[in-house]
Amino acid sequence: MKIRSVEPIPIGYPEPNDHNRTRHVCLVKLTADDGQVGWGEAVTYWPEASRAARELINGFSELVVGRDPLESELIWRSLKEYSWWFGGGGVASIAISGIDIAVWDLKGKALGARVLDLLGGPVKERLPAIASGHCSKPSIAELADEAAEWLSDGLHGLKVGWGKKGDANLGFQHARDLDYVRAVREAIGPDKTLMIDLGVAVKWDVTEAIERTRAMEEYDLYWVEEPLGHWNPDGYKTLREKTTTRIAYGEKEFHVEGIQRVLDTGTCDVLGVDPGRAEGITGFRHAVERVEAAGTQANAHAWSAAIVSAASLAISWSTPACRQFEIKPLRDVAQHELVSAPVTHENGWMPQPQGPGLGIEVLEDVVERFRLD
Repeated sequence: MKIRSVEPIPIGYPEPNDHNRTRHVCLVKLTADDGQVGWGEAVTYWPEASRAARELINGFSELVVGRDPLESELIWRSLKEYSWWFGGGGVASIAISGIDIAVWDLKGKALGARVLDLLGGPVKERLPAIASGHCSKPSIAELADEAAEWLSDGLHGLKVGWGKKGDANLGFQHARDLDYVRAVREAIGPDKTLMIDLGVAVKWDVTEAIERTRAMEEYDLYWVEEPLGHWNPDGYKTLREKTTTRIAYGEKEFHVEGIQRVLDTGTCDVLGVDPGRAEGITGFRHAVERVEAAGTQANAHAWSAAIVSAASLAISWSTPACRQFEIKPLRDVAQHELVSAPVTHENGWMPQPQGPGLGIEVLEDVVERFRLD
């Protein structure tokens, strides 16, 4: 089998889990000379980044067309080497991610094997699923009810994004935030994990982060994510010395080297990796080897469209470093309509992916419905 064509397809879709904001990804369609198709996803987030990724993927195509998809490592390395002048992160890494995921999908289909098995197979018996969403209700009581509703079908925990649009207004007022954590813990009970994600809008300094994290520790936070942003090693060192809650960050890194620099700080307990931006399945595989060797936990980002979710699921089953899997609590087109068999949980547990490649069938009529020029 040889790869015959590479097609980047920017799409924009409404995300109910993000207050119906239009989110953007650039899909990648690889077609082999026998007609089989592999799909990838570059998590661009913004429309201009999708357009830039499309141009880079078109430029990268000369390194991909004519190659055997079984040579996934060689293709990945050639893309990294080609982009030496403009790469090392940013849109170049995102574009490489989309191509690499598609190569793995096509590779699995060529061999009639799951990507999970090509990664070495499952290394655990079960993989718990957690809800990962953005709050929308205006009152603390409603927010607590919302959290309990998200977990009502068996999910094992809850990760909540603060500083988002809507009426929740979390992350800004210490007393209100503490009331929220207290109310949610009471609503979901002691056995569910609870995680807080500060995202990009909330800006805490080190002193504030220490005060707030200490106050929330009474309610058994499993981790606090990016309380000091995506890169503040000195601040994170101080925060880690002064608190007992796990610290999570790393999701905004673009490659293995970025993941390693986070590990080298010794300040990150849960290292997030997004295969749609950190150079694909190959990049994640190399990164998670570093994470596992460091004795640190990993968390595969799965919060865009179904293709990255399928890639993240395969990776999560293949390593002991990934201990849970994030699921959006509200149904959305990118997860539930883009593919014929969406990635979802069964009574709070993630099933292993089934079928060759990523185990998903992308519905091209849906792709065309959301395609952008």
